[in-house]
Amino acid sequence: MSDILVVDDERDIRELICDILEDEGYVTRRAGSSDEAMAELNKAAPGLMILDIWLKDSNMDGIDILKHVKQDNPDVPVVIISGHGNIEIAVAAIKQGAYDFIEKPFNIDQLMVVIRRAMETSRLRRENSSLRRQDSKAAEMIGASPTFKTMKGQLEKVTKSNGRVMLTGGPGTGKEVAARWIHANSNRADAPFVTVSCASIQPDHMEEVLFGRESPERGVEQGLLEQAHGGVVFFDEVADMPLGTQSKILRVLVDQSFTRVGGTTKVRVDLRVISSTTRNLTDEIASGNFREELYHRLNVVPIEVPALSDRREDIPDLARHFIETFNREQGLPLREMGEDAVAMLQTMTWPGNVRQLKNVIERVLILGEGSGPIEARDLPSGNEGGESANEDITLSASLTTLPLREARELFERQYLMAQINRFGGNISRTASFVGMERSALHRKLKSLGVVTSNKAGARVAQVGED
Repeated sequence: MSDILVVDDERDIRELICDILEDEGYVTRRAGSSDEAMAELNKAAPGLMILDIWLKDSNMDGIDILKHVKQDNPDVPVVIISGHGNIEIAVAAIKQGAYDFIEKPFNIDQLMVVIRRAMETSRLRRENSSLRRQDSKAAEMIGASPTFKTMKGQLEKVTKSNGRVMLTGGPGTGKEVAARWIHANSNRADAPFVTVSCASIQPDHMEEVLFGRESPERGVEQGLLEQAHGGVVFFDEVADMPLGTQSKILRVLVDQSFTRVGGTTKVRVDLRVISSTTRNLTDEIASGNFREELYHRLNVVPIEVPALSDRREDIPDLARHFIETFNREQGLPLREMGEDAVAMLQTMTWPGNVRQLKNVIERVLILGEGSGPIEARDLPSGNEGGESANEDITLSASLTTLPLREARELFERQYLMAQINRFGGNISRTASFVGMERSALHRKLKSLGVVTSNKAGARVAQVGED
């Protein structure tokens, strides 16, 4: 159970409240001045704070302390008590983020009702933070291909710093997974990871969502930046952030503080920023859609998350990982992957990248019959998965219009290029699979005009120039 910090300059009141709380099973700490209160807060954040608004012979009053608590420990509920209660003081306290206001002399039963309610709020906030941390730690990086290892090595280098990272790559490549992996392996792993989906937030509401709002009617409402205090804020698809908001985010990055919508108080935040985009931000800058100053602030460490087509060797491991995940989370069958299904997955086109592969596996598990191995015929055909998955061979229009010799050459070229890419450019493994000697495969590739070129740490087959 988290403890309760009681701050009151009157010793009798302080001791009375602590005795009552301890009789109820709570652990308490005491402070008689603002200096003592700040010292206790610096030791460890309490689960709840009971704070007198008037503190004699102190450098700060209760409102000042409340502001510090809400800036540095926004999840800690603060119950304000005062012997000079009036509407103005209560409104000021609630506006600054106080959980509730109780006037002295207080009714003990009333005090305990408020404290139990506030402690429940504190417990729920801790559980929510814990779930966010578990969600971040659950981000697994699956793969062993050279391209994947290169990317993961870059991620490992940035985990222990606070440098801003810009993740680039096509849709569905796993940029948010990479961001969560950085967070889970950093010194901020126990702090929040908050995602700002720039593409899904209405531009008119963006600033309120990010910075929060203050109003006499509703008090203080925290924005996403405040919720991420001490941890990581992830700007997903940052190119979709409105230009006006970009200017204010730039100021936050410079000052590490901001003002809530409708408020006047500066809110200080300690944030690490990770961003992602599928677009070319240089082009967006040239088009006037993205601020160059913000780009340079966010793009301190650029890391490209590779397309699935550049890491085909990882497809079997990814497929098995998704099967296990769907079995654990949805109770779908725990099926094996047949060799023909693996081969087909590795030669399919994946414009939607890892997300598309995950969707295909989920669909197969939902619609499939039995619990035996997944076979090629179970996989979707058409645009989602290349050619037909059944045993009949469907000839493309380009093949049917060619003489046999030219059609054979075209088929061999496409087939061998697909196999080379499937095995990540490993000629020995390709030769073994297609049933040729390595030297014979080299001669065949040369005769067909197929060359292999380096791309992101892997060998990729391409048609050579005449």
